[in-house]
Amino acid sequence: MIHRKYKETIHIDKNKYQYITVSHDENKVRIYTLKNGLKVFLAQNFDAPRIQTYIPVKTGSNNDPADNTGLAHYLEHMMFKGTSKLGTQNWEKEKLLLEQISALYELHKVEKDRDKKKEIYKKIDEISQEASQYAIANEYDKAISSLGATGTNAHTWFDETVYKNNIPNNELEKWLKIEKERFSELTLRLFHTELESVYEEFNKAQDNDTRLVQNELMDALFPMHPNGQQTTLGKAEHLKNPSMKAIHKYFDEYYVPNNYAMILVGDLDFEETIQLIDRYFGTIPYKDLPKKNPIIEKPIQKIVKRTVNSPTTPRVQLAWRTESYGTREAMLADVVVNILSNRGEAGLLDLNINQTQKMLWAQAFSVGLKQYGYFSIVAIPKETQALDEVKEMVLEQIELVKKGEFPDWMLPAIISDFKLQRMKALETADGLATHLYDTYIKGISWEQELNEMDEYAKFTKEDIIAFANEFFKDNYVLVYKKKGVNDKLIRVENPEITPIQINREAQSDFLKQILEERTKDIQPEFIDYSKEITTDIIKDKKVNFVYNKYNDIAQVHFIFPMGVDHDRDLGITTQLLQYLGTDIYSPEDLKKEFFKIGITNDFKTTSDQLLITLNGLEENIEKGIELLQHWMYHVKPDQEIYKQFVETVLENRNALKKDKNRIMTALTNYAKLGVFSRFTDVISKQELEDSKVEIFTNRMKTLFQYPYQIFFYGKEIYHFKEYIGKYIQHEDFPIPSPKEYPEPETKGNVYFTNYDMVQMEMSKIGRGYEVDTTNFGKINVFNEYFGRGLSSIVFQEIRESKSLAYLAYVSYAANSELGHHDYITTYIGTQPDKLQIAVDTLDSLMSNLPEVLSQFENAKNSALKQIASTRVTRNNIFFNTLRLKKLGVIHDFRKDIYGQIQNLKFEDLKNFYQTEILPLHYNTAIIGKKDNLNMDAVNQMGNFKEVSLEDIFGH
Repeated sequence: MIHRKYKETIHIDKNKYQYITVSHDENKVRIYTLKNGLKVFLAQNFDAPRIQTYIPVKTGSNNDPADNTGLAHYLEHMMFKGTSKLGTQNWEKEKLLLEQISALYELHKVEKDRDKKKEIYKKIDEISQEASQYAIANEYDKAISSLGATGTNAHTWFDETVYKNNIPNNELEKWLKIEKERFSELTLRLFHTELESVYEEFNKAQDNDTRLVQNELMDALFPMHPNGQQTTLGKAEHLKNPSMKAIHKYFDEYYVPNNYAMILVGDLDFEETIQLIDRYFGTIPYKDLPKKNPIIEKPIQKIVKRTVNSPTTPRVQLAWRTESYGTREAMLADVVVNILSNRGEAGLLDLNINQTQKMLWAQAFSVGLKQYGYFSIVAIPKETQALDEVKEMVLEQIELVKKGEFPDWMLPAIISDFKLQRMKALETADGLATHLYDTYIKGISWEQELNEMDEYAKFTKEDIIAFANEFFKDNYVLVYKKKGVNDKLIRVENPEITPIQINREAQSDFLKQILEERTKDIQPEFIDYSKEITTDIIKDKKVNFVYNKYNDIAQVHFIFPMGVDHDRDLGITTQLLQYLGTDIYSPEDLKKEFFKIGITNDFKTTSDQLLITLNGLEENIEKGIELLQHWMYHVKPDQEIYKQFVETVLENRNALKKDKNRIMTALTNYAKLGVFSRFTDVISKQELEDSKVEIFTNRMKTLFQYPYQIFFYGKEIYHFKEYIGKYIQHEDFPIPSPKEYPEPETKGNVYFTNYDMVQMEMSKIGRGYEVDTTNFGKINVFNEYFGRGLSSIVFQEIRESKSLAYLAYVSYAANSELGHHDYITTYIGTQPDKLQIAVDTLDSLMSNLPEVLSQFENAKNSALKQIASTRVTRNNIFFNTLRLKKLGVIHDFRKDIYGQIQNLKFEDLKNFYQTEILPLHYNTAIIGKKDNLNMDAVNQMGNFKEVSLEDIFGH
C-alpha cells in the first residue's frame, strides 16, 4: 500500500463557507464549522440516492448527575416524544399539565414515606391521563417514516448519545426541519409510561450475562470515575425517582450546537447541503458548556478480584486500565490485542489456546474511551477446568509478548490487516459515517484518524516488548463469573399505570405540513441482473463475475448446492477442518499463512448450501485459493485432535444450554417445528465419540469433486479467468438427495422452560399458508403498519399506551422458498406480573386489525420510498439472484413488490389479514422463572407443557 501523509487544507466554497479537507483522503470528506460551533461532516457516496445521517452529541452517562444516573439514556428516549409543535393537539393545555406533573415528580423524589410516595404517583398517573388527551404518540416516528427513512434509532454510552436515520436524498430538507424541531426544545410528554419502558429495558439488561460481568469489571477498574460508577441504564432507585426538572437542565446544558455534530454521507451536493444545514441548525444559539473538573484515578497497584453469579457458563475476565483513545499507550494496547487475538486468525490466544482446544475459548480486546480505556481478556473454561487455571493460561500468553516470543512477521501483518479492515469499513456510507462520528466524539481530527495507520506502523518489536513489560503487572481487575444464583437481580414492585390515550388518528399542524410538502419523487431503478453479472463456463464449471468498482478487495465464493439437509455431517466436517493441518503445514501454520497474505477463509453451511469464501486483497486471491485447496486436498487426519474437537463440541453444546438467548431460540424453534427439526437433528454424543476422523477428512478431500459454481467479485476478471481453471477438478459425485423436515401445523400448545431471570419472554408462532409471491407487497406494508417499528400499532399499544414491554412486535415472515409455509411471530419481554395484560392486549390487537387510514397511507408511502431509493450493489447483485431463484423469480423482484404496494388499498390489507392471518392457530414459547409464572394467563393460551433443555435442543 502506498505511504501517504494526510494533511489538512482549508478551502472556501462558492457560497463563502469555509471547510477543511485532508489531502489524499479517498472519501473527500469536508468538515465545516458553523458560526454557532456546530461541526458538519459531509462526504459523498453514490451507491444509492440515500444519505446516512448521524447526530452525535458529546455527552452520555458520564455526565449524569450522581443522584440521577440513567438520565442521559432516558433523555435519549424522550427525544422521540416531540416538541411543542410536534406530537401535540393543544400545546397550551398540555403544557400546564406537564408542568404539574414535573412539580409532582420533584415531590415524589424527596418523599421518604412509602405510602405518601404512592399517593403522589397516583396523582402523577391521574394528571398524565388528562395530559394524554392532547398528546399524539410516536408522531416523530410518523414524520420520519413518511420520508422513507430506515434505521431510525439512537444509543447512549459513556460519552456519547447518537441519533440515527438513513433517508432518501430528496427528503433532506424535510429531515432537517424535523431534526431542527426536536433539537431546539425538549418536551417531556408521556413521561411516566416511557419511564416504565426504560425500566423494562433495565430488567432486560439484568438478564444479560455480559452486562452483569461488564458492570462489575468497570466498577473495579474505575472506582472513582463515571466510566465505572455510572452505568448507562442507571441505578434502579434513580430510575424510579426521576426528575423532569433535572432532565430539562441536562438538555439545556449539553444539547447545544457546539456540543453536537451533523454527519451526512451519501448522494448529496456539498454546497446545497451545507446551506440547508446552516439555514435550519445555524440559528440555534451557541452556549458555553458546564465546567467539569477531570476525575483522575489512582493507579491500580494490586490484583482486584470480584465474583458474580448467573446460570450461564462460567468464565473469567481480566482487564488493565489504559490511557485515553489515541494516546501512545492505547495504540500500543491495540497492537498487543492483535498479537493475542487478530479476529480469530493467528494471534497467540488464537493459535496456542483456541486452535489447540486447551479451553473452550479465549479472546483479547481493547476499548478506547474519551478518558481512559481498558485492555481485556475473556477466557471460558472447559467443564473440568477451574477459573484460575484458564486465568494462568492467558497470563502465560501475555508473558510470551513480554519476552518477545512472537514471530517477526506478525507486527507488519497486523498493520496490513488494520489497513485492510479500515478499507472495508470506509467503502460504505454507513461505515464512513460511523467512523466520522466516532472521531468527533473522541475529540480526534479526521487528519489524525487518517494518519493513525502510519503511527501504528512506526511501532517496532522492541516498542511492543517494552510496553508489555511496563504495562502488564499485577495491576489488573479479575472478575470470576461463576455458575450459580445471581444475587444482584433487582425485583421491584410494579407501579400502577393507567393506560393512556394514544390518539392514533390525530395529527399536529407540524406533521400535516411535513406530509403536505411535496418533493420530487425518486424513481426506482430495478437492476437487470443479466447485464450486471457476467457468466462464463470454465472446465464445465459455471463461473459468475461482478465488477468491484470501489477498492482493491476481492472475494471468491465456491457455492455448493448442498447443505445439512443433504449431508447432516457437513457442518461438523467444516468445523473440524479448522483444527487440522496437512502434510506440509500444521493447523497453526495454516492460520499464519492465511494471515500473512491478508486472506480470510469462511465456511458457511445452511440447510441447502455450503459456501466457501476467500476475502482479501485481490493481488493475493490466487495464493488464497492455492492454500485453501492444498488444505482441503491434503488435510491430515489426526484422531487425537478429533477427540479433543468432540470434547469441545459437546462442551459448547452444554454451554449453549445455559445461555438464556440460545434457550429462547431453541424453545421458539420447538414451538414452531416440534420435536423433529433441523435444529434438533444433530449428531449424537455417542456417534461423535465413536466416529473415526477419516470419515470427515475423506469427505473434505473429495468436496471439490461435487458440483458447484464459482462467483468472483473483483476488478481483474480476465486475470481470474486465466488462472482459475487449474484449480477446477472433474466432477465425480452427484449431489445427495435432501432430507425432508416437516412443517407441522401449530395447534395452540404452550411450551415453557424454566430459567432464573427477572422478565418473562413470550413468543407466539403461527404457521401460515404456503408462500405466495403475490402477497409480498401486502406483507411489507402489514409489518410496517401493524407489527414492527416505532410507529406500528403494536408498539403504540403495548409500549406507548400501556407500558407493558421495552420490546414487542408482530412479524409476518414470508418463506424464502416455494412450497414451504410462511410464519407469523409475536414477541413480548415483560415483567411476570404484566404477562396477563400483555397477553390480553396482544390478543385483542390480533383479533381485529385496527383501521387507521392515515397510518396505513404513511406505512405504504414509506415502503414505496424505501424501495425507490434502494439500489442493489456489490456482491448482493449476484447473491440476490440465488435467493430469488428459490422463489422461481429470475428478475429484480422489487419491481413486482413496488407495483403491488402502489395499488394496495386498506381493504386489500384487511382482506389479507382476515384470510391469511386471522384463521391461524399459534403455539407459544415462554421462558422465565417458574415461581413467577402466571398460570391463569398461560392457560388461556392453550395446552401447557414444561419442556426440558434436552427436549428443545435435541441433545
